[in-house]
Amino acid sequence: MAGSRLPRQLFLQGVAAVFMFAFASLYTQIPGLYGPEGILPARRTLRPQGKGRWQQLWETPTLLWEAPLLGLDTAQGLELLSLLGTLLALGALLTRQLRHLLVYLLLWATYLSVYQVGQVFLYFQWDSLLLETGFLAVLVAPLGLPPNHKQAPQGRPGGVSPHEALPFWLVRWLLFRLMFASGVVKLTSRCPAWWGLTALTYHYETQCLPTPAAWFAHHLPVWLHKLAVVATFLIEIAVPPLFFAPVRRLRLAAFCSQVLLQVLIIITGNYNFFNLLTLVLTTALLDDTHLAAKSSTSRRKRTPSSWPKALLAMLTLLLELAVYGLLTYGVVHCFGLEVDWEQHIVRSRTNFTFHQFSQWLKTVTLPTMWLGAASLAWELLTALWRWVQVRGLLQKLCAAVQLSIFGTATVALFMISLVPYSYMEPSSHGRLWTGAHRLFGTVEHLQLANSYGLFRRMTGLGGRPEVVLEGSYDGLQWTEIEFMYKPGNLSRPPPIVVPHQPRLDWQMWFAALGPHTHSPWFTSLVLRLLQGKEPASGGDDSGWKNSSHPCPWGTQRWICCSGSLAFRTEARPGPAAPATP
Repeated sequence: MAGSRLPRQLFLQGVAAVFMFAFASLYTQIPGLYGPEGILPARRTLRPQGKGRWQQLWETPTLLWEAPLLGLDTAQGLELLSLLGTLLALGALLTRQLRHLLVYLLLWATYLSVYQVGQVFLYFQWDSLLLETGFLAVLVAPLGLPPNHKQAPQGRPGGVSPHEALPFWLVRWLLFRLMFASGVVKLTSRCPAWWGLTALTYHYETQCLPTPAAWFAHHLPVWLHKLAVVATFLIEIAVPPLFFAPVRRLRLAAFCSQVLLQVLIIITGNYNFFNLLTLVLTTALLDDTHLAAKSSTSRRKRTPSSWPKALLAMLTLLLELAVYGLLTYGVVHCFGLEVDWEQHIVRSRTNFTFHQFSQWLKTVTLPTMWLGAASLAWELLTALWRWVQVRGLLQKLCAAVQLSIFGTATVALFMISLVPYSYMEPSSHGRLWTGAHRLFGTVEHLQLANSYGLFRRMTGLGGRPEVVLEGSYDGLQWTEIEFMYKPGNLSRPPPIVVPHQPRLDWQMWFAALGPHTHSPWFTSLVLRLLQGKEPASGGDDSGWKNSSHPCPWGTQRWICCSGSLAFRTEARPGPAAPATP
């Protein structure tokens, strides 16, 4: 069985890179979002309530409780943590010796500390995903300095500790939950765009921050958009069970499909570090053989295979062909794919009802949990077999302790994750073991396991709504306040900002989707602009200047006694279609 040492190192590097992007992006926005003159001052979130120190830390786990001991307020503590997190993640990215359990524990604890006071600007699914992935990286990271893979430690065949592969399996399980749930919720939401396979005819022009390539994608033929929706359902719903396939080539095919989807999303949309983090998770589908240099395998002498190996290879090939055939038949049957040779197009339609899909989901939800449990059981047996092979009494004892600790943690995290995973199917959620519910409720605030469901409903079916801020000197002539990243001027092509996330621009997009009462932070934004505060008007290079342009009439001078500000919601043409693409 091929090992996973190289994929684990690639995973740890990727997690460090994403932490670095997340911390650095947030650091530039703290004054405008959480400073004393920001939209939601962070100092209001941490108020001692007379509880014990450890109880207070458990209920609101953040290192910012200790900021006053350093003479810092909460916003300054946020800046310090973000800066330290950026530097620590950079070190782990560049230096192998820093990819240590304690380093990733610090990164996770630091981001959790920031998350606790981030309020609405950090309540995104990718923030929760980063925290869950970061905690898994704590378990995946080595306890000591990583040994040279060419030199096996004494008593450990191949230099592999028995417990090493167990936590890395949880990364594969997380990727499965993320993708499968994201595909399922698109259909359980009853969104007419997803059911009608027309979602992508709206997506490129109504997404929060499109890229210049979104303009070209938007103008692709409608039949191709519908076919792409079918491919999305295939990749997100049908392919994820292959993550646990015993055949390596099936897992590699699943890996390639996930990478293709994420790369296409990155090209057509600015989703900060989210798609990069998903790509990092896909490393759990690989093994050392996948990543080994081809030259080393080509130099390997080929020996004639025995008939049992030849028979096994033939059965494996037949299994692969059966899986590909079943997927092809299922897609053609469920979405009525037909080739129109006269018009050179592929027609598609949804051939099942919501009731049929609900029954199918009710049927497969529990079996997918059992699939995960069976895969985990195999990993546990493999780890136990590796432990049996350890030589030396002391080495065997140490390996047994490590295997017990990490094995228990892996099983516990798997049980915890079943609770949010089952949210997508209520009847399965109610049938879970009550102990799993209690365990999840105990650690829910630590973000160790979360529910996911991306693009549940397609927005902008009747046009793209936008909140427009306008300022005036005299109340008669109004000038629009244009944001740096959020679509506004249709003659300006959209920017590319990955992996940075302008969090105010993102929240402005959500604010346009509902009444102002759903976005109470918006009132604070308007108040700060009327007060002429530097972070709000772009006067501070470390503040909102990274989220919005400075107001065209200056930092504070345009706000005067007779000055006023107004906001309105309007539907605009797609920002991904500027006059000059």
